[in-house]
Amino acid sequence: MVKLDIMSDPICPWCYIGKTSLDQALAQMPDHPFTIEWHPFQLNPDMPAAGMDRRAYLDSKFGGRDAAVAAYLPVAEKAQAAGLDLRLDDIARTPNTLNAHRLIHWAGIEGRQPAAVAALFRAYFTEGRDIGDAEVLGDLADGIGLDASVILRLLDSDADIDEIRARDTAARDMGITSVPTFIVAGQHAVPGAQPAELWLKVLSELREAAE
Repeated sequence: MVKLDIMSDPICPWCYIGKTSLDQALAQMPDHPFTIEWHPFQLNPDMPAAGMDRRAYLDSKFGGRDAAVAAYLPVAEKAQAAGLDLRLDDIARTPNTLNAHRLIHWAGIEGRQPAAVAALFRAYFTEGRDIGDAEVLGDLADGIGLDASVILRLLDSDADIDEIRARDTAARDMGITSVPTFIVAGQHAVPGAQPAELWLKVLSELREAAE
């Protein structure tokens, strides 16, 4: 087996696109050698705990609506090419994703990490849900087979906050400045939302090397 570590944030559209392309490649090679683990990287680590209005966030980040629209045009194009229906206009708030990363971490302990990552992307980008809200996270947890009451109690505590922040910091200390970043076998960094064709090439090379 080959470890594939993925640094990602649930509010990163390129991460969603990159995951989708990777999934498409893996579906074409079901005997792939990857063991996948998702790792926290907050695009906005200083975001207020309650998040902020999406329009205000985009105006602050890009300097106005026109600039924001221009920045998201390639996102929309790549998402459509990957078969995704991103409903960006339905997103009312940009959340702080610390708690979403905690949910991904806890789901990993229970062997449900892929389902958690998929649920968070879908909730944010296609359902317009606030994935910084504990009740939303509890509902998503229930939907992937976790005990929502346990997750809500954990979210109401400081459980694993320091660990998530430390892992985020460790990624930055490694030189990672943007996501998604994929690390193959602990050695080779693959930045950005790569097409399925690239992953099929990587998988074929790994297969040949193992023969």
